[in-house]
Amino acid sequence: MIFIMIATAALLTACVSELSKEGAGVVFDDPPAPAFRDASVHDPSVFRAGDTFYVIGSHMSMAKTEDFIGWTQVSSYASRGNPLLRGTFDTFDEAFEWAQTNTFWAGDVQPMPDGRYFMYYCNCEGSKPLGNIGLAIADHPEGPYTNQGIFLKSGMAGESEDGTGYNANHHPNAIDPHAFFDSQGRFWMVYGSYSGGIFILLMDPETGLPLEGQGYGTKLMGGNHSRIEGPYIQYSPETGYYYLFITFGGLDASGGYNIRAARSENPDGPYFDAAGNDMIDAKGPPGSFFFDAAIEPYGTKIIGGYRFMGLEGRRGTGYLSPGHNSTYYDEETGRYFLIFHTRFMGSHYHYIRVHEMFLNDEGWFVVSPFRYDGAELRTFAPEDVPGVWRLINHGRSINTRAIVSRTAALHPDGTVSGGLTGNWSLGPDGTTFEITADGTVYTGRLLRSWNEDAGEWVMSFTALSGDGIALWGARAY
Repeated sequence: MIFIMIATAALLTACVSELSKEGAGVVFDDPPAPAFRDASVHDPSVFRAGDTFYVIGSHMSMAKTEDFIGWTQVSSYASRGNPLLRGTFDTFDEAFEWAQTNTFWAGDVQPMPDGRYFMYYCNCEGSKPLGNIGLAIADHPEGPYTNQGIFLKSGMAGESEDGTGYNANHHPNAIDPHAFFDSQGRFWMVYGSYSGGIFILLMDPETGLPLEGQGYGTKLMGGNHSRIEGPYIQYSPETGYYYLFITFGGLDASGGYNIRAARSENPDGPYFDAAGNDMIDAKGPPGSFFFDAAIEPYGTKIIGGYRFMGLEGRRGTGYLSPGHNSTYYDEETGRYFLIFHTRFMGSHYHYIRVHEMFLNDEGWFVVSPFRYDGAELRTFAPEDVPGVWRLINHGRSINTRAIVSRTAALHPDGTVSGGLTGNWSLGPDGTTFEITADGTVYTGRLLRSWNEDAGEWVMSFTALSGDGIALWGARAY
């Protein structure tokens, strides 16, 4: 460890000396620091009501914001005092009894064209796939929501929803719903967690219930108790693809939660990752249980646990187990946002985080290395880029520890040296960025971001290789 620290310090000294001679970096007129205000919602699912964005999550917790920066807590616990269930809490007894629980898991709210809000709630016993999904309706995003009853069950002893004996290796755990309209106006619900995998159902937008005769619906991926959950589907009018966001791993601080993506031309699949893998094959082998090695090669991993090292080797805050996301597409601006919860170094507690996403040249989403700060996007010139950078390679692993940044220098002649070697280039639009690192080409976006650890604006980049490996960078100086 001492040798590594000495070698890193020597590299930084050499890089800084060389770059100072070359004239590295440009100072920009930056906006004021963002005024972040945090809220805590586990498994945040986003929806919009007027100018307000809401997220709803497990335990009937909810928060709201108008800018994705300052959050206000609306509710926190599943109880009779929860404002979302004013006067209606006792009507959920059937769900509690079936799932043998007294709380709610990851829910979802879909605003409907007629002004109603459809809440898809779910409950689960926890140690087994005894779960259910139900519907509650409100005229206001903050409720109260009136229960319409449960319509999908799992974990039963005997005949399941598709008429066969329930088998947790192949049938879903009926939790983690996300309802959405596709580009043709059809209404869907994707759902599932661990157990038999992720499924999708075609829904009736009038009743909010599944169309008859589908059983559990179409299977998209998973099986044999592989750790895959929290599905969310986002359509992109720019590419014409439906993107399935999914979380691999476990939810606690050492569980390795990480967010992955796949895409399809149809809402009900088949879905493929950037490497060309059919996601229907992402599952554990027969007889396995939580066998992560079998699923790690699947899905385009866009964010996992990570930490940027600070100046002089100081540790950054970093994220642990970021996951169970939702997304938002702003039709007016064409911007995409990733909303998720994450834990942090030295703490099991979690908060909402929002990071902006961008489509790279291959039509895959890349994620900003830092949380959304509200600053206007800017363009850059090639002379802005050179400097000492911290680089994060997210790889494919379900990493239970934070991936720590490596140090490299980006030089004015377009070369890269240090922890990675290769070259870099900035596109004529001043934002498209390409970096070749150790022989692999990554394409993405050059950004200005607020680094909370450093308390300053920094240049950063986010990029993805052709086979789906995410590489991030943040300039140290």
